[in-house]
Amino acid sequence: MMVARPAYATIPAAPGSSHSAMQSTDDTRADIALLERIVARDERAVADLYDAHSRLLYGLILRIVRDRSEAEEVLQEVFVQVWTRAETYNVGLGSPAAWLVRIARNRAIDRLRANNVRLRAVESAPLPEAAVSPETQAALSEQQRAVARALDALPADQRMLIEQAYFTGLTQSELADRFGLPLGTVKTRIRAGMIALRQQLSQMTEQ
Repeated sequence: MMVARPAYATIPAAPGSSHSAMQSTDDTRADIALLERIVARDERAVADLYDAHSRLLYGLILRIVRDRSEAEEVLQEVFVQVWTRAETYNVGLGSPAAWLVRIARNRAIDRLRANNVRLRAVESAPLPEAAVSPETQAALSEQQRAVARALDALPADQRMLIEQAYFTGLTQSELADRFGLPLGTVKTRIRAGMIALRQQLSQMTEQ
């Protein structure tokens, strides 16, 4: 399941605005009905929920990550999570809109942290010794670019877990708690991602 819509040219919601406060009781009931349909695997319900809330969520995400392309990717991740985790919504903890805002905020912050971790990893990489030849320096730089390209080519759910595991040192159990995923799912995604990384790097080496 994947929801795709055109990117937004502007940020529609002003900072500090409360979407959940503006929602009417009828809107909340309609959203709850959509979530019930999503739990029943109705893809059209995801599209309807997207149309109702994506503009607000995109604006929130963009204010955090400050990059339109990143914001669009995170927005897609939010609705993938809605599709896979709709049954975890608890009406006692707030409206569906508030639940979506929490998911979007957490996803955006995780993306920002992952980007910062990746930047620090690159910046902290040891520089070649002065005696290293230009050819060796070029080869090292190409290896770094190959790893970055291979990571970027992974599905977002695998890439995020691998970056968090190997750059921040979180255990698989900690990752499961942070992302609200079953431990078996975390293990499967990391294993699949590492296999795909090795395959991509092997192909790049052979080219």
